Amino acid sequence: MIVRTAVLAFALAALAACSKQDPDSDRPITSREFPRADRPVAQISSNEFSSEDQRDNLGEAQVVMDLAQIREGTSVADIGAGEGYYTVRLAERVGARGRVLAQDIDAGAIQRLGQRVERERLDNVSIKTGAPDDPRLPQGSFDRIFLVHMYHEVGEPYAFLWRLRPALKAGGQVIVVDADRPTDQHGMPPQLLFCEFAAVGFRLAEFVRRPELNGYYAQFEAVGPRPAPDKIKPCKSASGKTGMQ
Repeated sequence: MIVRTAVLAFALAALAACSKQDPDSDRPITSREFPRADRPVAQISSNEFSSEDQRDNLGEAQVVMDLAQIREGTSVADIGAGEGYYTVRLAERVGARGRVLAQDIDAGAIQRLGQRVERERLDNVSIKTGAPDDPRLPQGSFDRIFLVHMYHEVGEPYAFLWRLRPALKAGGQVIVVDADRPTDQHGMPPQLLFCEFAAVGFRLAEFVRRPELNGYYAQFEAVGPRPAPDKIKPCKSASGKTGMQ
């Protein structure tokens, strides 16, 4: 009787342990060594932020490329390239001596962008499929990495930025263009943006608000060693402060 009671108690304890949900079960396995982001994430609703004509009428791409000092021979990664608005304009700006890598996680967007690149004969453009928590960029390859109106859709920002950082050349910079509104409203509050980048070892180099961008321009550079994933201090979305501050 005592043995049966002990076995039953053990079985019930094992069942309770199995039924207890893993707090990270809703996250990609490849992200679980990194802190969870303390912010809601906007759903990807479209690969086009607005029409290309509207954006050109505002002079958006020209303003961003000028601020980022994109010139002939520059190597650029366009993350979340979508239908290729920035890709084709970057390709023209960097010229034959420059390179543009257009990346997206959406298979349909990749296919349409590939067709556009072929149709417009953009010989200095290559295309790559990324992952939600990993841009999958070659190491030490880019002078500039563009994240235009897409960073607020990144659900695992610490893993994403940690894996993005080695792709920069010495002196390379990450360019973010986004709207100053809550993340679940397709925007990114600047203080939270600064905090998430700082947590992975980036320093803000420039910040500009411009009406042509429907938001702001932020430019970051890597400083110091890249922190180990378990040493990253997550940001609090309410205050934009890390747990250490």
